[in-house]
Amino acid sequence: MAKKKTLFECQACGFQSPRWMGKCTSCNEWETMIELTTDQIKFLKETSGSSASNTVLSKAKPITQIEEDNIVRFSSGSQELDLVLGGGIVPGSLTLIGGSPGVGKSTLLLKIAGNLASVDKKVLYVSGEESAGQIKLRANRLDANHDNLYLLPEINLSSVLSEITNQNYELIVIDSIQTLYSEETPSAPGSVTQVRTITFDLMRIAKSLHIPIFIIGHITKDGSIAGPRVLEHMVDTVLYFEGDSNSDLRLLRGFKNRFGATNEVGIFEMNKEGLNDAKSMAGKFFNKEKLQSGSALTIIMEGSRPIIVEVQALVSESYGHAKRSSTGFDNNRLGMLLALLEKKLDLPLGTYDVFINISGGIKINEPSADLAIIAAILSSYRNRELSAETLFLGEVSLTGEIREVSGLTQRLKEMETQGFTKAVIPNKPQEKTGIKCFVADEVSKVVEWM
Repeated sequence: MAKKKTLFECQACGFQSPRWMGKCTSCNEWETMIELTTDQIKFLKETSGSSASNTVLSKAKPITQIEEDNIVRFSSGSQELDLVLGGGIVPGSLTLIGGSPGVGKSTLLLKIAGNLASVDKKVLYVSGEESAGQIKLRANRLDANHDNLYLLPEINLSSVLSEITNQNYELIVIDSIQTLYSEETPSAPGSVTQVRTITFDLMRIAKSLHIPIFIIGHITKDGSIAGPRVLEHMVDTVLYFEGDSNSDLRLLRGFKNRFGATNEVGIFEMNKEGLNDAKSMAGKFFNKEKLQSGSALTIIMEGSRPIIVEVQALVSESYGHAKRSSTGFDNNRLGMLLALLEKKLDLPLGTYDVFINISGGIKINEPSADLAIIAAILSSYRNRELSAETLFLGEVSLTGEIREVSGLTQRLKEMETQGFTKAVIPNKPQEKTGIKCFVADEVSKVVEWM
């Protein structure tokens, strides 16, 4: 008798092994190896063999003979989403949106679908998680009831593709990719094989019919998109929702964009009408009326947008092992700054607990806030309030030197617009502004402003 062949596949990354393993050697996840059935192994062999046999040889051309694609974007009806996408929706693009449950993924895309349907664009909303009646209730709240918005509660991929090819839709929303399944793939919905196959079919439809498709993806407990990592490689754009679920503000950040920059952030506000563009950022991430001890203001760049944020620090005596914790700021960088303060200013922070928080649920990913972190720590340590009219801006090196940051003029102009009058920066600006600048090129000079 022929020996039975077995194959195990990791449901986190798609790695295959002839034997079971408790821990995947590719992604280091535990208990994710699942045995494939005989039909699944046969399907994998048939698909790989057919793709090799049906390969059509193509002839390479010099790049000088290749014509550029003329990308014509159209607006989604949301300025924030257009900003993150690089100027608008690109026909034929495949966009993946992820985020924690309840953050507003379905709400945002249904709102966008209603915006486009209101301007005579035919939109299809495919839902595998909710009934048409549930989506209708949300549409009433979002004012998205239009004749050009079509709902399809379906999880069978063949039925979805049949509807797409038979109708001339101009935008498609899939909610969500983990609920769809293909009858040609013998595996459960949400599995690695299913997600990979369905994404490939949707990509083929988007490119061949030039229809933009938005896909909602579930995330795992560590915040990454559920399913194989190849899912993010296949799509054109990957967007993630950020922000505290208890706050009204939501941040949509681009992590991959083949048609634009990936450093832009869209800011939305959750209210009774759904997820709408945040009209004004003034005062959203700071309290200008009065700063308590341990608070300092800085201004960061999120893409092309300057945002003023409040940095909060709490320094208290430790009763045992000193704790270092930060929310919205890199914990490793916090440890570096604390070691620098002990070295340069002789502060006994080794016997103190230090906690850092960035107000508003925003995350700081650039080093320009280092000076504000140090100012907040010194303010809390000495129990002295800082001026609510002063912002701290600068990158701190391991030698104690404060270095300049990019976009200084743009940041200072935003400060002037918001009514601030003073700034502690590492060097004088090249252009004159209404901000009174104080130069501090070393950490020791920051003490003068405490």
